[in-house]
Amino acid sequence: MAQSAGQRRKELAPDIDASWKQFSKAVFAEGALDVKTKQLIAVAVAHVTQCPYCIQGHAPLAKRAGATEAEIMEAIWVAAEMRAGGAVAHSHLALDALDGEDK
Repeated sequence: MAQSAGQRRKELAPDIDASWKQFSKAVFAEGALDVKTKQLIAVAVAHVTQCPYCIQGHAPLAKRAGATEAEIMEAIWVAAEMRAGGAVAHSHLALDALDGEDK
């Protein structure tokens, strides 16, 4: 049986792999933000970055941290608005370029 990607990463760069796991554990630990909030942020960011693995991993973690399905969906809607908002905010680039064509 072939090694998993995770096993190969660990084998090829064990110190970096261990550091990554330690970093991730520290990031998602209770701190100024509670774990539920951190997981809801992760769900939203996963949707903006369009990472299916992050979505599949963090949605259940958010639920286990106490988030309701409605809260998870609302976090996704916030992500969608932020992603779309970037397009609207940058529309001035197209409009400025069009204005330049008129001169």
